[in-house]
Amino acid sequence: MCGIAGILLAPDAADTNALRAIGPMTTALRHRGPDGEAFWMSREAGVAFGHRRLAIVDLSEAGRQPMHSASGRYVITFNGEIYNFRDLRRELEGEGHHFRGTSDTEIMLCAIESWGLDAALARFAGMFAFALWDLKNRILHLARDRMGKKPLYAASTREALVFASELKAITCFPGFAPELDVDAAATMLSKGWVPDDSCIWQGVFKLPPGSVLSVTAADFANARGAGSLARRIRRWWSLADVASTALREPLTGSDEELTTELDRLLRLAIGERMVADVPLGAFLSGGIDSSTVVALMQAQSRKPVRTFTIAFGESGFDEAPHAAAVARHLGTDHTELHLSPAAAREVIPELPRIWDEPFADESQIPTLLVSRLARQHVTVALSGDGGDECFAGYSRHFLAARLRRQHELPSPLRRMLAAGAGLLAQASRKDIFGRLPLSANARHGLRSDRLNRLARLLAAANEDELLQRLTESSVNNLVHHRSPAIKPRAAELDDLLSRLLFDDMTGYLPGDILVKLDRATMANSLEGRCPILDHRVVEYAWRLPTNAKVRNGRGKWILRQLLDRYVPRRLFDRPKQGFDVPVGAWLKGPLRAWATDIIATIRLSEDGVLDFAKVDACWRDHLQGKQDHSRDLWPLLMFQAWRNEATQPPAPATRLSHHIELTGG
Repeated sequence: MCGIAGILLAPDAADTNALRAIGPMTTALRHRGPDGEAFWMSREAGVAFGHRRLAIVDLSEAGRQPMHSASGRYVITFNGEIYNFRDLRRELEGEGHHFRGTSDTEIMLCAIESWGLDAALARFAGMFAFALWDLKNRILHLARDRMGKKPLYAASTREALVFASELKAITCFPGFAPELDVDAAATMLSKGWVPDDSCIWQGVFKLPPGSVLSVTAADFANARGAGSLARRIRRWWSLADVASTALREPLTGSDEELTTELDRLLRLAIGERMVADVPLGAFLSGGIDSSTVVALMQAQSRKPVRTFTIAFGESGFDEAPHAAAVARHLGTDHTELHLSPAAAREVIPELPRIWDEPFADESQIPTLLVSRLARQHVTVALSGDGGDECFAGYSRHFLAARLRRQHELPSPLRRMLAAGAGLLAQASRKDIFGRLPLSANARHGLRSDRLNRLARLLAAANEDELLQRLTESSVNNLVHHRSPAIKPRAAELDDLLSRLLFDDMTGYLPGDILVKLDRATMANSLEGRCPILDHRVVEYAWRLPTNAKVRNGRGKWILRQLLDRYVPRRLFDRPKQGFDVPVGAWLKGPLRAWATDIIATIRLSEDGVLDFAKVDACWRDHLQGKQDHSRDLWPLLMFQAWRNEATQPPAPATRLSHHIELTGG
């Protein structure tokens, strides 16, 4: 796991000294790779690569990047891990190849040189974003892994195509002039995150998951502009193709047979991700996904697995006791950090700098803190991310089957049910339910925002409208500019659940979940690995019958069956929980001064994205306790905090280190 950066100059670039910007660009990524910095540059070809190293496999100099292929034809700067590199190495050695070290990077280069880029990509099992320079044909190849685990930004300036693992590196290039993309900003304010198919800065795009961009300097000169370059991208792997194959070739077999095959695939994926030359552990929340990952790790380990969780007493949804119970049963070496609310709040000013683009998923706070805890003991941590998207773990997935049946009812009856849900929402806003002896889960289900959403779902006219409403974001009424409407994707899929899962895997997963994990871990120089998102597991999940995912009104049925083989059901069979960050209370208490100062800067903004008068009125209502507006306020506060951070002048440029190679190719 590392940080990468690079520059490709146009043939008519006025000054090749612009290549020296690779120094400050790479240095900006130091947190992603504290173990070393190196560069490669060819002034004659107009290309430069930078690399920050987090040494995980082959800690010697033989694993240092940028790295040349054995023949000298290719140079690569690579962020990520190829988990099946040992199998590929044995195959390549069988073809007569020899290797000087034990890194996966060297295997990648040999595979590309031996089999070709696309064939090699199809053989890689891992997470990656890399740049490959072909010295023979003078072509730059940028590639990203199937699910979009590793980020790769690219920007077009007047004289250069620049790319990097994070935006903060691109803003170090002297020819880049950041300008807000108002559509992306509006989308962030409604979703809480910027989608993977857009960027907060104009002129910047993210390479899509499972894609390659191949470009020469002449190609760039003829296609200047991010839009033109993005149209040159081609897919080497597609989730739509996986879904189509699943429709044609669904799995058959007994429940036991399907569960056993999933056990085998996950054991393989987890076993490959336990290969490291540095200490390794796992995040353990006590939920189904992380418990499954840890159970299969421990089943393949001769010593106790290191596990980590955060205990946060102020939250009503603290899963630390459940994590501790699972850890005791499995016999892991468990570390639980009891965190004060003050300590959690202290990291909030850091968030805009860490996430680069505005980001308002408040679970970023515990994710950042558990990463900070884990890094004190290990350099690699496995996580359970992807279980909800692969095996249907969100409430909208359970609702899909129920609501589909309810939409078979006569329209007048559905309108009556929708009206009833709306009345319950009004009662909730007036705190009528507060006087009743209800459980915490019941109160959670009777929140006014949840009841209002149910009313909208029941009122949908047809299945397409139901899908749109299940996946739509809340509309933030404090925004002047509305984000473009997003149409449902994968409409050719034959059931509502599959369409929802497709939307989650192509939208929410790369745009929110994986961004959250990557920035939180890499800010702490920690490598996060997601075995459930191994492409073999993803492809298997798509071929499973629907009732292997949702059964008896509950999701992740097959994962529950698998975990039951390792952990007593009483330790995990409970309603889905999450880390409930009490943002609403914090904004009225210890974060009040911070929020007031940020809101004051909105008045000075000149782009008209936020409506200051409405923001101010909403803020006053929240402070006076008239209504909890935290769901509207938190995204705009994180957006404005990011904007204030983004307008700060860049740090002074640093000189290149001596680790730089000049070539003529």
